[in-house]
Amino acid sequence: MLQEINFDGLIGPTHNYAALSLGNIASQSNAGATSRPREAALQGLAKMRFVMSLGLPQGYLLPLDRPATGWLRSLGFTGDDDAVCAAAHAADPRLFAQACSASSMWTANAATVSPAPDTRDRRTHLSAANLARMVHRSHEHTETEAMLRRVFAHPHFAVHPALPAAFGDEGAANHMRLAPAHHLPGLEIFVYGEDGGRFPARQSRRASEAIARRHQLDPARTLFAQQSPEAIDAGAFHNDVVAVANGPLLFAHARAFADPQALRADIARLMPDAVWLEVSDAEIPLADAVSSYLFNSQLLTRPDGTHALIVPHECQTTPSVKAWLDLNIGHGPIARVHVVNVRESMRNGGGPACLRLRVAAAPHTIDPRFLLTDARADALEALIETHWPEAITPADLGHPDLWHHARAARAALHQLLGL
Repeated sequence: MLQEINFDGLIGPTHNYAALSLGNIASQSNAGATSRPREAALQGLAKMRFVMSLGLPQGYLLPLDRPATGWLRSLGFTGDDDAVCAAAHAADPRLFAQACSASSMWTANAATVSPAPDTRDRRTHLSAANLARMVHRSHEHTETEAMLRRVFAHPHFAVHPALPAAFGDEGAANHMRLAPAHHLPGLEIFVYGEDGGRFPARQSRRASEAIARRHQLDPARTLFAQQSPEAIDAGAFHNDVVAVANGPLLFAHARAFADPQALRADIARLMPDAVWLEVSDAEIPLADAVSSYLFNSQLLTRPDGTHALIVPHECQTTPSVKAWLDLNIGHGPIARVHVVNVRESMRNGGGPACLRLRVAAAPHTIDPRFLLTDARADALEALIETHWPEAITPADLGHPDLWHHARAARAALHQLLGL
């Protein structure tokens, strides 16, 4: 039986606020602040533990190798790792910051996932995202693909490389699935953007169409919807900042899509039992939806079949959002709301849903080293306490001590997991 397994990104030891993501208002507004990688990683791990406490299996993906000296060598820097880092930082500090980013923590951008019930060959397909629109993420996909091939090595899965960079693909953050249950055929919805606003649209329609073809999806049960330009300009750089779907429920802001009426009609035609829970601008202004990351919450199906929403603490401190939650949770399709603290991720523009890649799979098909248990969570917490820096300032990025600590942390993590 297929189960929902959320694979969270373990937040890496170089987590910092270099403001590399144009269109991500939270990231840009915290430029130059002091980050706290240790606290960030522990917050993320605490969220994973909480999901486990709800009775759901929980997976995780590892931070990528940072600083990315291989990528810097491809740009002409030479020597051993320290020499490459020193030369890159001296020549172009922003470029070096792009080589240090811990952005792989947001695994909603790692890949697009189509579960086996939707695909012609009845395998679960994963396509690594190229993340071509942002330089600091554009070099993630080769390492991400290698990790996906390790985690999902079972023949049940088909792992695909990233699309060519000419076709911007941001992974599951611009993809939704509606289905009566995870093990039943569903309706896959790809959300793309069009350029022309003040911020770039990151997901291209052609990329979405290519993913649908390679995943062997039924064209009759595959939809392509344009993201609202005003949502992008308001800071919804990915669709999952203004809409989230799980099971038969789509939870969205009224200004999430360019043509919500057409999308609603298509969903009603193809899946009459689907539920569209829409929040109006009068109830929650678009700016509040973006700043609180209400729709970047995790929408989960609990073992008893009811829906739960895992929201960041910011939803409790945004008056319009808190009022909506108090009025609607428990009196509609969402039975419970749970508040988590992922403040370090939020300050860099990633809420609870950014931190996870949802995969419908049978747990026995997953490499067990990437499934969380209480004992493994204890061991990871101890490792993080020992090896992750307590704080990073912008000046620290150019210091060899940080590079050495990052390498040591990665080595210790691999040793712990037997990789």
